[in-house]
Amino acid sequence: MEVTRLLHITLLITLLLYFCQAYNYETYFYKQKVDHFSFADPDTFNLRYLINDDFWDGNGGPIFFYAGNEGDITLFADNTGFMWDIAPEFNALVIFAEHRYYGVSLPYGNDSFTKLKYTGYLTSEQALADYVELITYLKSAIDGAKNSTVVAFGGSYGGMLAAWFRMKYPHVVQGAIASSAPILQFTDITPCEDFGKLVTADFSKESPECANVIRNSWAAIDSVTRNEAGLAWLTQAWSLCKPLKTPQDITSLKNYLVNVWTNLAMVDYPYPANFLAPLPAYPIKACTEMVMPFCYNGVEDFFEPAPWDFKSFAQTCYQTWGVYPRPFMAVHMYGGKDISAASNIVFTNGLLDPWSTGGVLWNVSETVVSLIIPEGAHHLDLRGSNPDDPPSVIQARMIEKTHIQNWIDEYSARYDE
Repeated sequence: MEVTRLLHITLLITLLLYFCQAYNYETYFYKQKVDHFSFADPDTFNLRYLINDDFWDGNGGPIFFYAGNEGDITLFADNTGFMWDIAPEFNALVIFAEHRYYGVSLPYGNDSFTKLKYTGYLTSEQALADYVELITYLKSAIDGAKNSTVVAFGGSYGGMLAAWFRMKYPHVVQGAIASSAPILQFTDITPCEDFGKLVTADFSKESPECANVIRNSWAAIDSVTRNEAGLAWLTQAWSLCKPLKTPQDITSLKNYLVNVWTNLAMVDYPYPANFLAPLPAYPIKACTEMVMPFCYNGVEDFFEPAPWDFKSFAQTCYQTWGVYPRPFMAVHMYGGKDISAASNIVFTNGLLDPWSTGGVLWNVSETVVSLIIPEGAHHLDLRGSNPDDPPSVIQARMIEKTHIQNWIDEYSARYDE
């Protein structure tokens, strides 16, 4: 019954999404090219972005730009309090840009996910090009913004985008705060078992008994569901939306549970959170370039043993989306571990966050630094200030502000000479 109680609790938390607007912003749309890298496709779509100028001094103050990730941009705007907290101090213009194919920024409307010729434009490089176009436009359209320093912010996949934005377009964005950004969670870089080990460690730290219950639950599920009576009982006991009937149904249930435990580990914040972002096991819905290996051995973690099987992953990707993934594409495009040529990036990682296993945990150079938050969960530093914040995240935010000021001073000096 302990498993049943935990499942009910985690289901409730997972579904607990509040859509209240916590901060003030205006909503606008910018016409983007569907394909930024070809002259053959003339299609365009409207990309949503949110903007707040309450603190903007109109005289060259910085632009704080959130690189939207996999979800409705209003959710990220309402849950990235750090940007709002420090905007008055910097007299910053605050902008949140929605990622193409999410929220209402659908290049082909309701048909956006129906055919490969439509979904093929869902890539990180196209999204970054969207942000380049948007920032370039806004700096020319807003009085006083022409010489403004642009600082990119992002958490999780958005943090990856913020870091890559600075790497690929340093002439557009002058610095990046990349929180919980697993840019190293790719083939042949990070061991596939590390993620599961850290999820298990998070649960074991709070309750070894709970971790053991989860470890034993997989065999218990198999035992209960060996016959029709067991399938019916589990369906009723857990109030499942659809009755369990086939082995594939059991596999889907287990996969769902894996995501539940993973998400709970990610949002192990030191205070009650009113938002749990929809973060799937893989950051982007078209499994082409973001191929992140995960595996479990059932010994060092509490998951059911599951080796990393790229062939199976690729086949599932093809069956679902009609395309085969490229496991080394992201590494080749953005450099993987070889980011020594980058500059002005702050990577932050909380050690309670399983995604930290794929994060940058060392200082690459004097201007590409890593901040470790021992008590931090998934991009805790980007959340708003809270009385229950641990000292390590408070210190991390102070260091982040120092770097932001340095980037502003450095960029502004170019126009003062």
